[in-house]
Amino acid sequence: MAEAERDLIRATVRGFSRSVILWLVSQKPMSGYAVVKEMKRLTGERFHPGIIYPLLYDLEEKGLIAGKWIKRGRRRIKRYSVTEKGTKMLNRLRELFEMPVREVLKDLIGEILSE
Repeated sequence: MAEAERDLIRATVRGFSRSVILWLVSQKPMSGYAVVKEMKRLTGERFHPGIIYPLLYDLEEKGLIAGKWIKRGRRRIKRYSVTEKGTKMLNRLRELFEMPVREVLKDLIGEILSE
């Protein structure tokens, strides 16, 4: 795959990062570290914590997710979960992808994956 193609795919994945993170924490509460691991598993792209954590902080600041400190052994970790406002946002995003853009994206992704 050419560098320009990889750059476009990487930019597209990163563009959807906030939405994917919001969806992940709506599935089950998870730590930032767990989000980093799940993003890698889902996208195949390695996301540095320096990218994920600012996105988590931004989503939290906007009231879409809430972080709660919990004690795990001798350490404290922050576990994130979706808020009611975040759930409403996810529903709006789902509605967006029910529109014709869904077909465009499916067609686009299908072409990229078949190459």
